[in-house]
Amino acid sequence: MGTWDTSPFGNDTAADFAGDLDDLPAEDRPEAIRKALSAAVRETDYLDSHEGVQAVAAAAIVAAQCPNGRPVDAIYGPDEPVPPLPADLRPLALTALDQVVADTSELRQLWDDAEHAQEWRTEINHLRKALSPEP
Repeated sequence: MGTWDTSPFGNDTAADFAGDLDDLPAEDRPEAIRKALSAAVRETDYLDSHEGVQAVAAAAIVAAQCPNGRPVDAIYGPDEPVPPLPADLRPLALTALDQVVADTSELRQLWDDAEHAQEWRTEINHLRKALSPEP
């Protein structure tokens, strides 16, 4: 995996995911995002880094539509607009992020061994905060 920064789209796999979304008709994009999140949620034994990266990218797209969400990366994120996403993707995205930071996540293990591990965790925490329901 080519990684150039800690942002949700700062790697080849996430940029490819964004490109794949762009290739879909607008009405199919929400289901592709759901599929990426669900794949991470289903992996309770060991989450492969590829699926983890896609889950983070999908969660970032969901978070971007939340009141406190940051815009998706203008360079490596999707170029095409993502239609309004169903509200049930927010808790699914949070659960997927739980899997991404779990001990059984290859992505987390890779970041734990990296110089910028804390920056990556900060990015994940920003996503979690945006996706969390308002108190």
